[in-house]
Amino acid sequence: MAAVDVLLLLAFASFLAGLAGSYLGIGGGIFLIPFMTLALGIDIKVAIATSLIGVIATSSGAASVYVRDHLTNLRLAMFLEVATTLGAIGGAVAGILVPNVYLFLTFGVVVLYAAASMVRVAETAKDRAYRGGEEERPLVKRLNLSSVYFDQEDQGVYRYRVERPGAGFGASAAAGVFSGLLGVGGGFIKVPAMNILMRVPMKAAVATSNFMIGVTAAASAFIYYSQGLVNPQLAAMVIVGAFTGTNLGTRLLVRSKAANVRFLFSIFLAGLGIAMAARALGLFGGVL
Repeated sequence: MAAVDVLLLLAFASFLAGLAGSYLGIGGGIFLIPFMTLALGIDIKVAIATSLIGVIATSSGAASVYVRDHLTNLRLAMFLEVATTLGAIGGAVAGILVPNVYLFLTFGVVVLYAAASMVRVAETAKDRAYRGGEEERPLVKRLNLSSVYFDQEDQGVYRYRVERPGAGFGASAAAGVFSGLLGVGGGFIKVPAMNILMRVPMKAAVATSNFMIGVTAAASAFIYYSQGLVNPQLAAMVIVGAFTGTNLGTRLLVRSKAANVRFLFSIFLAGLGIAMAARALGLFGGVL
C-alpha cells in the first residue's frame, strides 16, 4: 500500500475515532490502535504514541464545546486528574519496556471490558436528578465537587451530588495507567467510574472525561516522544482527522441519547478486543 494511501486511510479512521471518542468520552485511541496495527501493520508502540496525539486532539476539540455548554464538571476533573496524570506517567514507562505480545493481549482484554461497560440500561430523568438522603462526604463538600447541568435531550436542569470520591480517585489512577500503557486516553474507565461509582450523570461524565483525557495523554505522550516513537506524518493525519470528527461528535452528544449508539459501539469494541487478543496469541500472523 502506498504511503499516501496509508495516510489518507489513517486520516479517515481518525475522523471516525474522533467522532466516537468525543461522543462517548473514551478518547478514540481504543479504535485507532487496532486499525493502525491490524490494518496498516504499524508497530504497536508507534501506534500507541500516535494515538496519544489523537487523544489530545480529540480532547482539545471536545473540551471547549462541553465547557461552553456547562456539561463539564471542572472541579471534579481537576481533582481526578491528579491521580490520572501520575498513573499515565507510570503506564507510559511500562509501555516502553513491556514486550509487544503483552500489549496486544492487554489491549484486547481492556477493550472487551470497555465493550461490556457500555452495554447499560439508559438513564432516566430520575437517575440524572439529585439524590437526597445522607449528607455529602466531607471531601466532596470541601472541594465543592457536586454540580448542575442542562440537558438538551429533555430540556431539564439537573443538580447532582458526587459520591465516593476516594473510589473515583483510585479508578482514575488505573485509567491513567492504561492510558499511558495503551494510548487509549483512559476514558473507558473514567466514564463508568464517574457514572457508576460517583453517580455523575452520563453526559456530564462524558464531558468531564473529554476534558481530562487531553492532559492525561500529554503526560504520557512526552515519554513516547522522548524515545523517538512519534511519527510526525502519522501524527499530523491523526490530528486533522480526530479534530474534525470531534466537532461532529460533540454536536451529537449534546442533542441525542448516547444509549442509541452505545450498544453498536459496544459490539464494534468487542470485535476489536477479540481481534487484538487473537493477534497476541498468533492467530493473525503473529505479533509485530
